[in-house]
Amino acid sequence: METRTKDADPVRVLDVTSADYRRAFELFLAGTDEKPITHARIGEIVATLPHRRVLLDLGAGDGRTTAYLSRSFDRTIAVEPSAAMREKLATACPDALVLPDPLDKVHPPERADLVHLSHVLYYVPEADWFTTVTRALDWTAPGGALLVVLQNPESPCMRMAAHFTGVRYDLGPLADRLREHHPEHRYALETLDLHYRTPHLAEAVDVAEFMVNVADLATLDPRPSRTALTAYVQDHFALPTGGYAIGHTQDTLVIRRTAQA
Repeated sequence: METRTKDADPVRVLDVTSADYRRAFELFLAGTDEKPITHARIGEIVATLPHRRVLLDLGAGDGRTTAYLSRSFDRTIAVEPSAAMREKLATACPDALVLPDPLDKVHPPERADLVHLSHVLYYVPEADWFTTVTRALDWTAPGGALLVVLQNPESPCMRMAAHFTGVRYDLGPLADRLREHHPEHRYALETLDLHYRTPHLAEAVDVAEFMVNVADLATLDPRPSRTALTAYVQDHFALPTGGYAIGHTQDTLVIRRTAQA
């Protein structure tokens, strides 16, 4: 982890409700290959489900993935606590039942054949991961699947976050604990190689700042500086042919619930 001193240009704390967060998120989406690659893989999983009655998307965000998945299901339930994200979600998925409650308070009205929990555990204390995912598994219908998505601990993105904040996430221990306590279900940990690309250094730094916000930067004193972050981006992500590429390999824990109720 980087040794830090007080700096005049600390990286910003990007609250999910802020305009800065939304701008950085849009920059990331505009330059990443995540959606086509992940949608294709999730589509393959959906095709194997015995039933496609209900989709439950936990932390649906702006609804892009929810909208893609909802085409395969009779009904869609989306959980999204952010009011700003719910506005976009309502446009992307006008027929979805949208629940505004936080994950630890929400009570979906029915079980789902696919439960999608993507990039949400960053905002849940790691001590609560097992309880959170167990609740999501309870909301999964017999024969259905629960998908838990998070950055791979060795991805360039996660190595950068660890360098500046000390934070490192890993779904592996959670998968082991779930197997131990719920051996009746089937588990697989899959990895997809994803990249964000841009020709512009300023945009690459803004997206890198968005990525290191997987840590609770508000608790860091001092926070890492944008000067140091810019130097890291130049040293690690500059391409010989020009531009920048930040790898953000992600893991998906696929839990297939037993067909028995």
